[in-house]
Amino acid sequence: MNKLVKKRLAAHFQQLAEWKAKGVDVKLLTPEEKKVTQRIKKQTRKAKLVKVHVDATPYKIITTGPDSHIDYSLNVSKLFRFGEDFYLEEMNEIRQITLKHNKIMSDQEKQRNITVDVRKQGRSAHKRQTLNRTGTYNRLKAVQYAERWWNDYNPDYPEFTDNCTNFISQCLHAGGAPMHGVPVRDQGWWWRGENWSYSWAVAHSLRWYLSGSTKGLTAKEVERAEELRPGDIICYDFDGSGRWDHNAIVVRKDNERQPLVNAQTANSRNRFWKYEDSTAWTENIKYKFFAIHDQFS
Repeated sequence: MNKLVKKRLAAHFQQLAEWKAKGVDVKLLTPEEKKVTQRIKKQTRKAKLVKVHVDATPYKIITTGPDSHIDYSLNVSKLFRFGEDFYLEEMNEIRQITLKHNKIMSDQEKQRNITVDVRKQGRSAHKRQTLNRTGTYNRLKAVQYAERWWNDYNPDYPEFTDNCTNFISQCLHAGGAPMHGVPVRDQGWWWRGENWSYSWAVAHSLRWYLSGSTKGLTAKEVERAEELRPGDIICYDFDGSGRWDHNAIVVRKDNERQPLVNAQTANSRNRFWKYEDSTAWTENIKYKFFAIHDQFS
């Protein structure tokens, strides 16, 4: 990578930092990302952004003639102040820059490419599974798991390119949630080695499981996000189509009792629950709020 490209990349990453901090409409953003900058400007949260740190780490460069593609990991940390309280929001994106004759032409988020031998992982983790737990939901352990693995992948479990619901199921399992329904994939909530229920790994299925389950892992739907506690779950239908797209786990509450969440796929920690800073957000977004029962049967 020559000095000119390094200089241009440094300037571009600084622009990205400004966008993440203030909603500055920088060049090269995709149309979806430009819409995000407008939403950020309109936000009326009382939390004040104190500082933003952006760390961009290139990890793959492919050059074909005058064109180059640079894959990089973008880590964004935002320090917020809310009254006397401070909290750090963190996000990780995998992005790709395209250059032509050493000039940056585009920069956009790309899908994570995860290739996993689930059979190997299933065998390694099989002995550690507990299908029929009963007792109390340990919210602390669920949150601790969400904090440990929000930007990493536990080798005891399979991984998916769209890993959000698999991650949430792991958090619930870490909190002691009991599995049931093996081996029927469209029944119950469970994972066993190289096989799992749809509700374990598919956002739409987990949403409907939580709405109707009367055995094992159960939950109560509540009306407002403020009613949730750490360890509870929020489901997202970004375009209001009726197909649920995403799940997140509450890890803390801010000074207005609003949830902050951890999630994967777009790996994030202490993210404000409304997801207005997501390129997937639309004005038709729908949410479901599930308070996980403290006692399992």
